[in-house]
Amino acid sequence: MSAREWIGKDFYRELGVSSDATADEIKKAYRKLAKENHPDANAGNAQAEQKFKAVSEAYGVLSDASKRKEYDEARRLFGGAGGFNFPGSGSGTGSFDMGDIFGQAGAGQQGGFGGLGDILGGLFGRGRTSAGATANRPQRGADVETDVRIDFTEAVKGATLPLRLSSPATCATCSGNGARPGTSPRTCPTCSGSGLVSRSQGAFAFSEPCRDCRGRGTIIDDPCPECGGEGISTRTRTLTVRIPPGVDDDQRIRLAGQGEPGRGGAQAGDLYVRVHVAPHPLFGRKGLDLTITVPVDFTELTLGTTITVPTLEAKVSLKVPPGTASGRVLRVRGKGIAKRDGSQGDLLVTLQAAIPAKLDDKAREALQAYAEAMAGHDPRPEITELLQGR
Repeated sequence: MSAREWIGKDFYRELGVSSDATADEIKKAYRKLAKENHPDANAGNAQAEQKFKAVSEAYGVLSDASKRKEYDEARRLFGGAGGFNFPGSGSGTGSFDMGDIFGQAGAGQQGGFGGLGDILGGLFGRGRTSAGATANRPQRGADVETDVRIDFTEAVKGATLPLRLSSPATCATCSGNGARPGTSPRTCPTCSGSGLVSRSQGAFAFSEPCRDCRGRGTIIDDPCPECGGEGISTRTRTLTVRIPPGVDDDQRIRLAGQGEPGRGGAQAGDLYVRVHVAPHPLFGRKGLDLTITVPVDFTELTLGTTITVPTLEAKVSLKVPPGTASGRVLRVRGKGIAKRDGSQGDLLVTLQAAIPAKLDDKAREALQAYAEAMAGHDPRPEITELLQGR
């Protein structure tokens, strides 16, 4: 895509957010629109497919802090995609469009415009270029994001999952060259394959993308029926994703080179897999430690006992000392989450006194006898002392 086409697009409008939206607001808007327009959920809906491509492209720029900054600066500088006037020399005021801004002076021309494209080189994937640079410079593919859901045990131990993904990819019919099989693109006769043409205005000479080949340097007479000459089509592919042990909920896993294909031989973008972990009915997590709350009787806390506690793999016996308070946390070493780097968490067991909702006569009499025996015991001396002083 040329600089003119890129700046001419309103990525904020594509995502439905304001230009001062936060990164989280941009991410939230993208994920909502990508889910609504995903090809898997809209089979045969060309409009949804185009919208999916558009929001993915917008997110690829606005989610990158440096690209977004340069994109905003470019739009402020040039007022969006509109043309504007530049004073000519000796002939009044000459008009030129956005293509002029990113062109370079023609080879051998004196006093040519120095190429404001250098100012925006980072945004459009090019650095400072010479006057003879071509317009069809390779462009890295956009990054793609998708979501997977795994259960708690898979997040702790790791898993290998098949991922079915519908996204733009190199067209399998034409192998990415955009021409119908059996034919080939031909060199553009207007620009001789450079993708640029020179144009003079008064005392200035400019280079702009060739209109006949749209800056590509080649012309496709017989476009590929699958991709329409773009060299890229949406297809469904299956990837194998390895989820590492100890992955966190909402964590992103990067698969290098599995995003959208690059143009002009450039490298492909990356695929980011966002992991959503389903909660476990018994276990929780705190870093690398697993947590579990175990109900125990009052007598077990008071007299002490040995209880059996489950782990994700088996079970362990745990000694409860006499006089243990409800809410105390006991640690079982090495029974938490083990990561590939050798780090190992523990199992944290919280003891919680279980209070029966109903008592039979025998149990009630026993508790009343206990209460009478403990009549002289104050379980809250600090509070009693404070109350007596008032």
